[in-house]
Amino acid sequence: VREEGPRALFSGLRPTLLGIVPYAGITFCLFGTFKVRLKAAQGLSEEEDLGALSRLGSGALAGLLAQSATYPLDIVRRRMQVAPNMYRHEAHAFSSIFHAEGVLGLYKGLSMNWIKGPIAVGVSFAVNDYLRDFVASL
Repeated sequence: VREEGPRALFSGLRPTLLGIVPYAGITFCLFGTFKVRLKAAQGLSEEEDLGALSRLGSGALAGLLAQSATYPLDIVRRRMQVAPNMYRHEAHAFSSIFHAEGVLGLYKGLSMNWIKGPIAVGVSFAVNDYLRDFVASL
């Protein structure tokens, strides 16, 4: 803050929001879709609930797909945070990475996120579902 001023506190906000908004939207959309499809496949009525494993699996798959789709935005965010003066804006960072490293440069490290991400998202969505149902029953 002394060297760059108070604006430095918000330097990564825009790239972070550009990545998290589509990630969250895709994840919630896919989770809801997978739950509806699983209920239909299992012959459950609208009032019946999915089991824990179905909810975990739906959340994990939703997280895996959303993370894979939005991972280039995460790469852009990280690169801009590490080298803030290297890129003029997010589109410049994206095109620079793409031209220098190709498509694979936008997906560096994704396989490691496939290990931790789906587990965390699956648990989060399953717990959220159970807590929402519990609070609704009060």
